[in-house]
Amino acid sequence: MRYSLLLHYPEPTAEELGPEAIAEGMRAFQAYAKALDEAGVLASAEVLQRSSATTTVTLAAGELVVQDGPFADTKEQLGGTFVIDVPDLDAAIEWARLAPSVSWGHVEIRPTATRYLDGSWQGAQPVK
Repeated sequence: MRYSLLLHYPEPTAEELGPEAIAEGMRAFQAYAKALDEAGVLASAEVLQRSSATTTVTLAAGELVVQDGPFADTKEQLGGTFVIDVPDLDAAIEWARLAPSVSWGHVEIRPTATRYLDGSWQGAQPVK
C-alpha cells in the first residue's frame, strides 16, 4: 500500500534557525531518506519551497481565483512529502514516527487512492 507522509511544521527563517540547526536538520533528513531507501519502501521524497512561494487556485462563481500564498492560515505549513510503499498502516505509522520533523511538527499519513503511472491511472479512478 502506498502512503504519503505529509510533513507539517513551522517555517522559521534560516537566520532564526542558525547554521548549526540547518546542518543538523539536513543530516537528520538525509539519514531518514537513506533508511527508507535502504528498506526498499521509498517511492519519492520532495522538500517544498517556503509556503510564501505558494500559489493557490480555486473557482468562485465560475471564475478562476488565483491567490498568492497557501490557502490555510496556520502556524505550520506543508514542508515536504515522502511517498512510501509499505504493507499496511502500522508500517506507515512506524516510518512516520521516525521522521525528524515529528518532534517539532506533525506528520499526516494519507493512503494513496490513485496514481498516474506509465500513461494510465492505477487504482480507483479519480473523481471527475
